[in-house]
Amino acid sequence: MAAHYAEILSLLGEDPTREGLVKTPRRVARAWTELTRGYDEDPVAILRSALFQETYHNMVVVKDIEFYSLCEHHLLPFFGHVHIAYIPNGEITGLSKLARIVDTFSHRLQVQERMTQQIAHCIEEALSPLGVMVVVEARHLCMQMRGVAKQNAVTTTMHHIGAFNDPTTRNEFLLQLFKD
Repeated sequence: MAAHYAEILSLLGEDPTREGLVKTPRRVARAWTELTRGYDEDPVAILRSALFQETYHNMVVVKDIEFYSLCEHHLLPFFGHVHIAYIPNGEITGLSKLARIVDTFSHRLQVQERMTQQIAHCIEEALSPLGVMVVVEARHLCMQMRGVAKQNAVTTTMHHIGAFNDPTTRNEFLLQLFKD
């Protein structure tokens, strides 16, 4: 990978052998390996690694899970917060596992819409809950640094399954998120 980045630097008109750039191709290769580590992780296995039998049947909400990802269209970052709600159906998972699956999906080349669905469907597959809803709010550097250059645009995506198809249940979650 490093050799390809050295070639990219040359194509940009840079000298990859100059002092400030000599180690850059290796640094970038290591960074990309870290930024895309989600391909090597199984998010369903992560959730199932901490399953607990529990008769709790009310909404479990984890808000403001920070994430960073890379837009697959421009290879530029997008970042923000993921909010997850699920209604258990006999099993719960460790709360940190929800944050870990966000990391897994966000550490792949992504579009926000797909990532939102992937998180929801992963929870559904691993826990078989009565319902799941995921809301993602993000800023996209592909919109801020280039093109339309809109600094304050925030994109919100939502995906709901099961009990959250009921507007009353869905609104209960959304009111918690946007009450300020």
